[in-house]
Amino acid sequence: MHTNTTMEPSFKSITCTRKGSYKLETRNLSYKLCSKFDEFRTLCFGLNPTRGSKFILKDVNCEARPAEITAIAGPSGAGKTTLLEILAGRIPSCKVSGQVLVNHMPMDVNRFRRESGHVAQEDALFPLLTVRETLMYSALLRLPGGRKVAATRVAELMKELGLDPIADSRIGNGSDHGISGGERRRVSIGVDLVHDPAIILIDEPTSGLDSASALNVISMLRLMAFNQGKTVVLTIHQPGFRILEQLDSLILLSDGFVTHSGSLNLLEARLSLSGHRIPHHVNVLEFVLDVMQTLVIRTSESGRNNQFLLNDEKENQDHKMRLQCSMIVKEKAMLYSNSPMEEILILGQRFCSNIFRTKQLFVTRVIQALVAGFVLGTIFLNVSNKQTKIALQTRSGFFAFSLTFLLSSTTEGLPIFLEERTTFMRETSRGAYRVSSYVLANTLVFLPFLLMVGLLYTTPVYWLVGLRKDIDGFLYFSLVVWLVLLMSNSLVACFSALVPNFILGSSLIAGLMGSFFLFSGYFISKEKIPSYWIFMHYISLFKYPFECLMINEYGGEQGKKRCIEVNNNGECILYGVEFLSQQGLKESQKWSNLGLMLSFIIGYRVLNFIILWLRCYRSRK
Repeated sequence: MHTNTTMEPSFKSITCTRKGSYKLETRNLSYKLCSKFDEFRTLCFGLNPTRGSKFILKDVNCEARPAEITAIAGPSGAGKTTLLEILAGRIPSCKVSGQVLVNHMPMDVNRFRRESGHVAQEDALFPLLTVRETLMYSALLRLPGGRKVAATRVAELMKELGLDPIADSRIGNGSDHGISGGERRRVSIGVDLVHDPAIILIDEPTSGLDSASALNVISMLRLMAFNQGKTVVLTIHQPGFRILEQLDSLILLSDGFVTHSGSLNLLEARLSLSGHRIPHHVNVLEFVLDVMQTLVIRTSESGRNNQFLLNDEKENQDHKMRLQCSMIVKEKAMLYSNSPMEEILILGQRFCSNIFRTKQLFVTRVIQALVAGFVLGTIFLNVSNKQTKIALQTRSGFFAFSLTFLLSSTTEGLPIFLEERTTFMRETSRGAYRVSSYVLANTLVFLPFLLMVGLLYTTPVYWLVGLRKDIDGFLYFSLVVWLVLLMSNSLVACFSALVPNFILGSSLIAGLMGSFFLFSGYFISKEKIPSYWIFMHYISLFKYPFECLMINEYGGEQGKKRCIEVNNNGECILYGVEFLSQQGLKESQKWSNLGLMLSFIIGYRVLNFIILWLRCYRSRK
């Protein structure tokens, strides 16, 4: 744990900085819970939500100033996180009334979310990346100028956050050897400060930390606010004396109402006027939470507007700031920091780091492919050399089982996709990169990885089973296996964007795979499938690769001469091409089916993109 520096609370306000000073205000802000039907009516018809909705915030008037730390406090359920998310532009407009102003101008939500830094209470970090890599990828995605500019900013930020000693340590996930909770919190803050925002909004920065780590985090934020003129807004539950000394202003909430907005000295004065005496062993915030109800009653008796005593005292300063600084710059909305190709390269590099360091995914998949290839090869050893009806059925069973194994084995990537989705939603909400870049990078990274897995499986099993003894047949077999793995991976990626959790996702994928196998034509012929279920036959992921493997084995010029079944007298009664004709298969399907398999891969990836884009669009609106 790093040593903490105690700072004096008597900082002077900075009016303007290099990047401009930003002041946040709310005027008569109210927030209510409304149903999905109300949201639909508001979105489609512009109607107001129903009057019976429950208010979480009511007529909130408060402000946060540059070069100051403004804390939002109150008992549980008072609306602290809700107010912070509204200030960060992350609450749907149908639920909010009133105004959020930035330097006295209405907030441009899309622009504000790109330029501010919002740190959620829960960390969303990749456990297998180091601290330096985590900050570096964030800098590459959010800063223009390339790797050199990003490296300079990361070095500066790590020094500022006190992360230099652990720069090359992996984040970890709590169960293994990783960095401490306080260090994780500072890394999460660093990820959102890498683009040097002038406004920082943090939800519970001290949650789950010991007193020393909590003070370290708040002290670091205090230095940033004072030295760089940043506007820092955070929620806090019950800070100690030393943390309370770092705060410049306090917004006190109770049942959605603001009972105090201003300095701690003013709060102490109000408590004294109300007849309360603060005990020596209790700080002012702990005490005011105990007598909150009395303060609310006395405030409401004197009128609604008397809650905000500090506002009138600052009007002159507001006028000066309005002249000196302006948040709203008359220019087009910020574009992405990188081109689509640069985003794909950065995200692809990060995907590779996560995949090759995930032992459960990488090592297990490699071993699984090798072991399965050798085991199946020894079970079906030289079965293709036999010319009996049983051998023919055995070869078909081998093809069917291989496809079952290949299509079901890639579902283990579902938890990794779900874990990445949390980080993806946060990064895209900040405008770090495009949804299309994420989907393309994810697809391109898995191409060589799954090709390697496919070759590790096909190399032993193809020759041990004794399939067509020529290199063309082996290469085509390997190509089909590769496309099967890509189809399964694309299906899992699509469902990972759709389902809320791993349990539901794995259940749906398992059920769908079973249905695909049932309707593939292996158990029930196409002619015997009921007409109302025939569509399942054509969308089955088993159908097309199974037909490809059959045609590859029994088709072509070799299939015309290859005898696959003889009678008791040793005479050939069935050639390869005749068998394919009995199954209703044509030589032309060998390549057309590959095209259909490729269309499945592209289709599922497009669906993945659409679902993720809709999720991002919904979170922005």
